[in-house]
Amino acid sequence: MRKHSTAIQLPGSWLGRPYYSLDAWCRQTFGEKLYKIALNAGFTCPNRDGTLDTRGCIFCSAGGSGDFAVDMNAAPSAGISTQLEKGRKLFGREHACSNYIAYFQAYTNTYAPPSRLRQLYEEALKADEVRGISIATRPDCLTDEVLTVLVDMQEKFPDKFVWIELGLQTIHEETALFIRRGYDLSCFDMAVSALHAIGIPVIVHIILGLPGKRRTQNRFELETETELLETIDYMNQSRIWGIKLQLLHILKGTDLGMLYEEGRVPLLSKDDYLSMLILALEHLSPDIVIHRLTGDGPKDLLTAPLWSLDKRGVLNALHHEMKLRQTFQGRFYQI
Repeated sequence: MRKHSTAIQLPGSWLGRPYYSLDAWCRQTFGEKLYKIALNAGFTCPNRDGTLDTRGCIFCSAGGSGDFAVDMNAAPSAGISTQLEKGRKLFGREHACSNYIAYFQAYTNTYAPPSRLRQLYEEALKADEVRGISIATRPDCLTDEVLTVLVDMQEKFPDKFVWIELGLQTIHEETALFIRRGYDLSCFDMAVSALHAIGIPVIVHIILGLPGKRRTQNRFELETETELLETIDYMNQSRIWGIKLQLLHILKGTDLGMLYEEGRVPLLSKDDYLSMLILALEHLSPDIVIHRLTGDGPKDLLTAPLWSLDKRGVLNALHHEMKLRQTFQGRFYQI
């Protein structure tokens, strides 16, 4: 039997926020905040190397979503240890004694021979200040051999975590085709099941405000609130551990950027984005950890929306609006 949650008291472990943040999970689990160091390990992607396509996803920059990563390609001799050291220095002296999450971010981070993956993951996990690794990848790049490497990492480093991040973005196939995701929903389902079977926590990326349906010959329309809630409900049923909810960014040099400049792609306003974000949170399971709520568009690449550059302001506005509405993650979650 399905019923609405009626609780209005926020869990103490949420640190006073109206949602279950990654920061809250880290403090609850490790007793401290963990800082994330984004890495570029020199991977490519089947959506870029010709296996599926050569253009990448329609919104993806030339950096393969790793525009904030320490760039290994800029210094080919810079291994993971060197990148971690560079990443620590970016946080400044006040965080010199902090612990970190090593985030394999750029491109598809399981798209390499297993021996290469093992070497990279081990190098990161061996670092004393690294509590665990988070690996961004695609569900169609999780072979049995890759899964074996992940199991080996868990067994070799039992005091550290191994997470997999999957860029699903939406459950709707028409939108997925438009953004050139390159795999269908059943592929995602199989990957999540395989990761569950070996005890690997799954974090899923969802983009709010994606265009997909062609309204006229020259203009697309955005996914609706109903379609967003269908994606959120699917995530609840998929038993994922974490989620990244983020705004669609228009970046220079992307095919999406070209369509936007031609006036063919609309964008959510700040108020509309916050309304959709709150709607998503209200229907999301309160047990799912929130890893992101807005997103980071590099200043030198971001075309729109420019209001997203004020990340702190967006989060403050979200917290203020949720407080006014007296709402919270899972308010309308159906068990």
